Amino acid sequence: MAEKEGNGGAGEIASVVQRNIRALIEVRHQFERKKTFQERVADTITRFTGSMVFVTIHAVAFAVWLIFNSRHFPSLPKWDPYPFVMLAMVASVEAIFLSTFVLISQNRMAALSEKRAELDLQINLLAEHEVTRLIDLTERIALRLDIPVDRAELAELRRDVEPDAVLHQIDELHEKAPE
Repeated sequence: MAEKEGNGGAGEIASVVQRNIRALIEVRHQFERKKTFQERVADTITRFTGSMVFVTIHAVAFAVWLIFNSRHFPSLPKWDPYPFVMLAMVASVEAIFLSTFVLISQNRMAALSEKRAELDLQINLLAEHEVTRLIDLTERIALRLDIPVDRAELAELRRDVEPDAVLHQIDELHEKAPE
């Protein structure tokens, strides 16, 4: 019965998880709605070119090109007067455009990833702050109930984490680490 009443049971946790999932899906939908027409085109092309259908189409097209333009079948019409020069040019131009579309999509996904990382950092900092306050509350309860506590350890745990200091220390350790 406690689960249905919202007293911390598994049903409540599930509803919190479901709410968070819905919120994440809504954020994704908002991100998709904000995409420009060019970004939608780039994503569509990137998605298609990253598929097996695209690979199959190219395998068939190249095979047809090679068969028709090879010297082994003189009766077939040839459209590449020099042995496969036009095929190489078409493939090169296509590669230039495809790599550009992929880079556009990757840049957009990197921006999204950066936003998610910033959100993760904010949530982690908030959680750290809340845990620090819970440690303080737990210590006060323990002292009131005459339960022995390690004050030195709690003092260390109670300190708020300063993100700039952590990032600075990470940078210093990376500089000192052997490559």
